[in-house]
Amino acid sequence: MRLALRSALFATAVIVAPFFILLFLPTIAVGQSRLPPCSNATPVESWDNCQGTSTFVNGQYVGEFKDGKRNGQGTSTFGGGEQYVGEFKDGAYNGQGTLTYTDGTKFVGQFKDGKQNGQGTFTFGKGSKYVGEFKDGKQNGQGTYTYTDGTKFVGQFKDGKQN
Repeated sequence: MRLALRSALFATAVIVAPFFILLFLPTIAVGQSRLPPCSNATPVESWDNCQGTSTFVNGQYVGEFKDGKRNGQGTSTFGGGEQYVGEFKDGAYNGQGTLTYTDGTKFVGQFKDGKQNGQGTFTFGKGSKYVGEFKDGKQNGQGTYTYTDGTKFVGQFKDGKQN
């Protein structure tokens, strides 16, 4: 009885799985955007409610545009290897995102007007880590700083310093 049930479940999974793969694959392949591609015939400044690729002096942006600006989900990659993946508003990092630096330092959390604001985790290239609140790109509020040797400071931070 159990063998028959397992065989039936396996057969159902084999039939249903390809359906879901075909259903969701187009969304995954285009970076989870349902916006149409931007026209290459028009300049970036006029791109509105579309997805495209824009190259700038020191890097490239791939993602969504509104009113000629980066708006929505996207990825900015810079010449030095730094990368931001996340939400944009009016051309700036805004919302949830991940900023990765070439030395392995990484920030995962909330942004506002291009700066870390809200909750986030900053992992430094050498292994230390800060988890907590940010304001205007600095550690501000309640947080936990874990040093490379495992010791921790739990408490208040102000303007990027333990308070």
